[in-house]
Amino acid sequence: MIRGIGVDIVDLARFERQVLRTPGLIPRLFTEAERGLPVHSLAARFAAKEALIKALGDSAGTSWQEMDVVTDAHGNPGFVLAGATAAAVTARGIDTVHLTMTHDAGVACAFVVTEGTA
Repeated sequence: MIRGIGVDIVDLARFERQVLRTPGLIPRLFTEAERGLPVHSLAARFAAKEALIKALGDSAGTSWQEMDVVTDAHGNPGFVLAGATAAAVTARGIDTVHLTMTHDAGVACAFVVTEGTA
């Protein structure tokens, strides 16, 4: 059963300006493993985290540092959730989180669907 759906779009130029203007955003919003990625990949990961929060219904119990956007051996994106964020997802009855991301034509977009039983 679908528990939530979330989508987010990020303007790449605006995101890059924000990151350059406020360098502290990178360590606040991204895990250690994400920080060295190109700006378009960071923007897509930011959109993914925002889309997850929207799919959850709110940000209660979530932390940017506990949402790691990863790719599998085939390049498919997904989340590795930890700590209070993983607990918040479980408490909402969610056992599967689906993620897709893209970046093109000056924007990054992410779409999340959460599923749970009952």
